[in-house]
Amino acid sequence: MRRVGPTLLLATTLLTGSSCARPDWIERTLVTVDVAGTWEGSPHVTTGPGRTWLRLNLEQQGSRVKGTLVRPGSDSFYCANVASGPVEGTLAGDTFTFQQTNGVVKGEMTVTGDEMTGDINNGCGHSILTLRRIHSSSGADSQPPKK
Repeated sequence: MRRVGPTLLLATTLLTGSSCARPDWIERTLVTVDVAGTWEGSPHVTTGPGRTWLRLNLEQQGSRVKGTLVRPGSDSFYCANVASGPVEGTLAGDTFTFQQTNGVVKGEMTVTGDEMTGDINNGCGHSILTLRRIHSSSGADSQPPKK
């Protein structure tokens, strides 16, 4: 007669433990925010009053996001003066992760209403950046958050 009890217990423990280590598929695919529209802002350092350092024009379909990263003017603060270009990204919960498809810019932002804040990497450094939605995809301007 074979002893299946210890083997069954071990298999059950491994399956249960491995499923607890990561979020379930619903949590990973749930989209709780809308990022469609035009966003702009500056890093958390002095770039001059009212100066836009980065603009994102985004279109969203479910959890997929496409658009353009625009660098108004030239700014020596940003390493190698990264050029404007297309971006692609995804949403998971309130986290927007994107990457420039013709360059090195990557970002991971937390979205709260008409504001997103997070880390932007341009290949030679990181900046903490806050972007505010200045135009929604519906064509109506959003009101910027009160300070």
